[in-house]
Amino acid sequence: MIERQLKTDCIEALQFLPAVAVLGPRQVGKTTFVKQIAAQLDRPSVYLDLEYTADRDKLRQPDLYFREHKNDLFILDEVQRVPDLFPLLRGMIDEHRVPGRFLLLGSASPELLRTSAETLAGRILYLEMHPFDVREIAHITPVFPHHWLRGGFPDAFLAPQARYAQIWMRGFVQTYIERDLPALGLTVSPVLMRNLLGMLAHLHGSMLVYADLANSLDVSLSTIIRYIDFLENAFLIRRLKPYFVNVGKRLVKSPKVYIRDAGLLHHLLGIEDFDGLMAHPVIGNSWEGYIIQQLIANLNEATQPYFYRTKDKAEVDLVLVKNGVVVLTAEIKFSNNPSLSRGNTVAMSDLSAPQNLIITPQADEYWLNANWRVCNFQQMWGYLRQAGVLI
Repeated sequence: MIERQLKTDCIEALQFLPAVAVLGPRQVGKTTFVKQIAAQLDRPSVYLDLEYTADRDKLRQPDLYFREHKNDLFILDEVQRVPDLFPLLRGMIDEHRVPGRFLLLGSASPELLRTSAETLAGRILYLEMHPFDVREIAHITPVFPHHWLRGGFPDAFLAPQARYAQIWMRGFVQTYIERDLPALGLTVSPVLMRNLLGMLAHLHGSMLVYADLANSLDVSLSTIIRYIDFLENAFLIRRLKPYFVNVGKRLVKSPKVYIRDAGLLHHLLGIEDFDGLMAHPVIGNSWEGYIIQQLIANLNEATQPYFYRTKDKAEVDLVLVKNGVVVLTAEIKFSNNPSLSRGNTVAMSDLSAPQNLIITPQADEYWLNANWRVCNFQQMWGYLRQAGVLI
């Protein structure tokens, strides 16, 4: 069994808060996770999947049903399907406020679940579940490059053959485009959305210029921003923000865009095996996005990720800021013999981080110079732990 990073936080939150929400993309393992949590708790539980009519019908008189099970852990899966429930949940919690009353699962971020964020304020903790990260599956061999190639969605990562993983991913993308995004309120042509996802895959690790995408797809700027907002709030993409610091320089203000899951990225680009990945021009950016996803999935709440770039091309791939202070920077290189640009050196001087890493696939750690340490992606966890940024 693969134990998820959220387990401890979820169990602890259920011991003092009336509601906990586990959010993440579809098929990331939320349902399996919460059923395991429920089995470990010394109390009865009720599970309803709100995608199924039979389960929704049980809530025709929801106040009566909730009161009947007021001493049970109530698990509501795909809760974004019934947004009208949230005001009632608040009333039920206030009427009988005990820890661990509701465990909500959803495939949309709090921004898309704004009703719940406002209605249940002070009563709920939101936890994000990522696809399998490399620390969760460290006991499975071989993790690398299998995990990088296939990504962390359980059905794709654990598929017995590569072609099964591809079949699963094709169905996943089709379902998201044709059913899930419309269910979240995004009305868009499936063809246009598929084209947008393909463009974002080719932009992976690059600056996101909304106007270019709008022109290419022949839609308005506001429309393309709304589409990308939805994709981010559905946990499919990530916009990494630039770090702003008062260094008297002109800073780049556009975000960088990444497909969150490496397996999804490779599927959108038509990459089916490691040889295809090695030969593809996206390989460097794919490696960069893979490492950034693994890091962000393991950062504590006090730490925020950024990138840094100035108009004069001083740049660094990742800047970790804890409590408002830069604690670590990282350049991510798909090379075991990496080199730095002048822009990297200038960025290091601008940011004055106590640690500057160059993260490679397999290079043994060594000092490249007095300020930059080379390490591989397994050794990087020790430096991140020293910086105090890990959960």
